[in-house]
Amino acid sequence: MVQRKAALACSECGQRNYQMTPTQTGQTTRLEVKKFCKYCNKHTLHKETK
Repeated sequence: MVQRKAALACSECGQRNYQMTPTQTGQTTRLEVKKFCKYCNKHTLHKETK
């Protein structure tokens, strides 16, 4: 069984800083979390990408 991986990208600079495995397979909305971006050097909104 292959696990699906998703990356979290910074909404300001676009860098993909974090990787995760989604828990719900039938989820239609993308995850949005406020995390630290080492490129912007501040906490920004990160959105789920493929």
